[in-house]
Amino acid sequence: MAGGGGRGCEGGGHSDHQYCELCGKMENLLRCGRCRSSFYCSKEHQRQDWKKHKQVCKGADTHATVEPTATINQGPRDRAGGAALSCPLSTPREVIVGGATLSAINEEDYTQKSGEACAASGRAGGLERPNGHSAPLLQKLALEYIVPCMNKHGICVLDDFLGQEFGDSIAGEVKALHSTGRFTDGQLVSQKSSDSKDIRGDQITWVEGKEVGCKAIGHLMNSMDDLIRHCGSKLGNFRINGRTKAMVACYPGKGTGYVRHVDNPNADGRCVTCIYYLNKNWDAKANGGVLRIFPEGKSQFADIEPKFDRLLFFWSDRRNPHEVQPAFGTRYAITVWYFDGDERARAKQKYQTGDKSED
Repeated sequence: MAGGGGRGCEGGGHSDHQYCELCGKMENLLRCGRCRSSFYCSKEHQRQDWKKHKQVCKGADTHATVEPTATINQGPRDRAGGAALSCPLSTPREVIVGGATLSAINEEDYTQKSGEACAASGRAGGLERPNGHSAPLLQKLALEYIVPCMNKHGICVLDDFLGQEFGDSIAGEVKALHSTGRFTDGQLVSQKSSDSKDIRGDQITWVEGKEVGCKAIGHLMNSMDDLIRHCGSKLGNFRINGRTKAMVACYPGKGTGYVRHVDNPNADGRCVTCIYYLNKNWDAKANGGVLRIFPEGKSQFADIEPKFDRLLFFWSDRRNPHEVQPAFGTRYAITVWYFDGDERARAKQKYQTGDKSED
């Protein structure tokens, strides 16, 4: 599914999974009343996506050719002169797949401790600390654990990644950053929306890893990069050639979370999501905050607890809708997204030619 993010009405049929075409949200969706194949979480998002959606939105009336900028929230109008057929929203007839119909995936299938993974790949003992991982160990870890796990499950968890000493240093830097007031409310990828807090409740800041006071974070990012580099071209069909800065995020408790969504629903170039967790003695039963992934095509979900020194990889596209369940304790994480070079180039080209909704 490399380069995923195809639009809902291009295939001419209904997908098994529905997403907001603009932000990727999967809850409380409304259907485009004209083509009845695309979905939006709100009329505002439908309006914002119309410039792109109109190119593929085809209803029963083939004579409607005028862009319904002013009428998109209304029902069909009388068209004495070929006026626009509006694109109203209606409640989907299909039931969105919910957690009640799903079963949990066996966590042992996609989770292993870092030392165990190295031992299983033919090298006894854990990773070298505190000076980081040796190149041979990282290569074995990447090629003999991460690559096959990702290609089979689309999800891979590595526990005890850097060890307590480095983990404590990273956590200390993150908490120091948070105390400076640099964090701002998380926004949606496609646009800054006034209803963002209804969708996501985290506070974030972006870090390169070279800033003063971010040495340990920088080491973490280098270790992530080394693992991805050693995976080479064996992660799916991707040609990974870059990444984002690190997004340092805090859910401040009080039931904050992130509704079900897809990181990259519209082919913006992101192919692998990599998350490092920093939460010591996290009790998911008391504190919540579990990342629940709903792998496409499976009647199962995967629950990832945000445990200290845990590293998570998963495909960023529509294969892995996910949500952060309400957190009732302060929850910290660092996320980096890796780019597929070809898809990113196409996304930039679309942006440069004026279709900015893709970037």
